[in-house]
Amino acid sequence: KDVGANYVIIGHSENRKSGENDKLINIKIKSALKANLKIIFCIGETLKEKRKKITKKILSKQIKLGLDRIKNKKNIIIAYEPVWSIGTGVIPKSKDLYDTINFIKNKYRQNKVLYGGSVNPKNINELKSINNIDGFLVGGASQDSKKFIDIIKKTYN
Repeated sequence: KDVGANYVIIGHSENRKSGENDKLINIKIKSALKANLKIIFCIGETLKEKRKKITKKILSKQIKLGLDRIKNKKNIIIAYEPVWSIGTGVIPKSKDLYDTINFIKNKYRQNKVLYGGSVNPKNINELKSINNIDGFLVGGASQDSKKFIDIIKKTYN
C-alpha cells in the first residue's frame, strides 16, 4: 500500500508450496483489508487431490479457512487456479471448469471469480467462451509481452 499498490495476490500456489497455510492466508487477508487493498484470493487443488476427486472439498476448506471471520468480502476476488494446471499448458475441460466456477460462486456467494492456470494465447478463446468466468489471472504468459498482448487482443475481440 505504501508504494501505491491497490491489489494484492494472496494464497497463490507457489506461496502455499513454500509453507503458507490457510491460517496465515487468513491473517494476510485481514491485514490487507485493514490497509484498504483489494485482494485476489487464490484457491486450487493439486493433481493428487484432483485424481482423488476431492476438488470441491479442498476448495471449500480453502475458502472457509481463508475467509474465516471476515464479514465484508466486497474487496475480495477469488481466483481459481488448479495447481496441476499452472505452467503445464493443460487446462480443465470446459464443463469441469464451468461446474467448479459455479461451485465457488455458490459457496462464496459472490459474482466474480477469475481463472488462472496456463492461460495463454492458444487457449484464451476456449476459456473466454465459458460464460461464468469473470476474468483471468495470467501468470507465465504475462512475462512475454507478445503473448500477453495476444491474450488481451483475443479477450476483447
